[in-house]
Amino acid sequence: MWKAVDGDHPTLLDLALKGAVAMEALFEKEIFCEFFDSLAFPVGVLGTDQRFLAANRAFIETYGKGLGDVVGKTCYNVLFHSEEPCNPLGCPFPLLFAEKRAVTIEKQIVHSDGVAAWEEITCEPILGKSGQISHIVATMRDISRFRRVEKKLRKTRDFFEKIIASSVNPIIVADMEGKIILMNESARQLFGYPDLEGPIGIDVDKHYPPGEGKGIMKKLRSKDSGGVGKLHYMETMVRDVNGFEIPVEITASIIYENGEEVATMAILQDLRPRIEAEKRLEKARMQLIQSEKLASVGRLAAGVAHELNNPLGGILMYAHLLLEDLQEEEQIKKTLLKVIDQAERCKRIVKGLLDFSRQAEPETKELDINEVLRETLSIVEAQSLFQDIEIRKELGSTLPPIVGDRWQLQQVFMNLALNAAEAMEGKGILTIETGLEGGSVIIRVKDTGCGIAPENISKIFEPFFSTKSDDNKGTGLGLAVSHGIIATHGGSISVDSVAGKGSTFTIRFPPKDGMNPSKYPKGIDA
Repeated sequence: MWKAVDGDHPTLLDLALKGAVAMEALFEKEIFCEFFDSLAFPVGVLGTDQRFLAANRAFIETYGKGLGDVVGKTCYNVLFHSEEPCNPLGCPFPLLFAEKRAVTIEKQIVHSDGVAAWEEITCEPILGKSGQISHIVATMRDISRFRRVEKKLRKTRDFFEKIIASSVNPIIVADMEGKIILMNESARQLFGYPDLEGPIGIDVDKHYPPGEGKGIMKKLRSKDSGGVGKLHYMETMVRDVNGFEIPVEITASIIYENGEEVATMAILQDLRPRIEAEKRLEKARMQLIQSEKLASVGRLAAGVAHELNNPLGGILMYAHLLLEDLQEEEQIKKTLLKVIDQAERCKRIVKGLLDFSRQAEPETKELDINEVLRETLSIVEAQSLFQDIEIRKELGSTLPPIVGDRWQLQQVFMNLALNAAEAMEGKGILTIETGLEGGSVIIRVKDTGCGIAPENISKIFEPFFSTKSDDNKGTGLGLAVSHGIIATHGGSISVDSVAGKGSTFTIRFPPKDGMNPSKYPKGIDA
């Protein structure tokens, strides 16, 4: 047995045991050093003064030329080639010392080969027996590739956000609870939100009629509307912030993540412009049909008028012969007068039909429209129907000439003046205006009569339509004939009327050779 001779000197056994412990510690140290150096990522050990005490091979190769370039140097000198400490806001050590926990930051560091790389730096404290920090282990990880991928993803995301934001179609995205999480500018304008944050968090059902939102979700989850998760087409109504309903076309889809429903997206199209265009198209189609109908009626009227004209002439002739022979038979005379009166009415209708169906081109020449109007008014003013009617002439002083048939245009103006007098029942104000508007010579005929009922406005230019009673012997052809004459002159006629207040007929003609505004200034000459 090995033992000590006295207590001050170790025995041979003690020396042998200490040697074995030292050998084992040395062996463990070598194993640790080999492990430390074999790590693929840079690792350094620092003291509390932020100077490196050790660094593995990967650290030396990445940040220094040799061990001497690292050990004993501060972290800011080795990593950032600076003699000044880092800004505390970007340094992990203040937080590490304060809370004695690992801290991770991201920094761009220039490697020994001169290439800058983004590094994730994790600094972890090593606590001594007293609980105080004795050393700091710093591990580095090159995250440049992740940064590049992240940048590309961010760029792609920004690009898609720009696509959504700049889309002319309104786009809405809501979570599965129905809360709006995205609404582009077009959608905000459609719904009336003034700013970006306004709609966020609002229940999307607020913008649908009751139950419509659930109906859309039901279709999205059905196979019958384009497949599960898709709604290819649907017309519905949405409501803006004021509750006003807007017709829209909607396409929608469910957004999935790992097979789970996470959101819904809807792309809308405001149907109001299309509906308005369809209305205009339908109106134009009806006008075309009406024109075709008028042309057909005209051709039919010509044939009928010619067929009736001769028999009516015979009826009138024989009725007048009988009247001459029955001077003393008062009752029979009254009856014959009624026959003649009705036959005369038929003749007027036939004449109107012939005028309406007239196919010949007008005998046109250069005309002063004011002169034609003055001639027409000089004729109507002498009639008893106009005795209590004030005629106001507000004629443009310098108007360009038009090309037209004087007698046909007088027929139009005469018809409008007579209609106005009858609407005013012989008492009121008839105003005739001329002027220039939008490159056209305009004539307005205004009366203060009974006006036209709204339901009759669209019918007044139809053949045989009349609001006059039988006593007034209206044929319903005057305005139809006038409309046709104006159309053959390349013009147009329209009417504005308020029942009980009067009507205004506006006629537009193209000037003979266009219009020079400096040569033909607007003016009124009463």
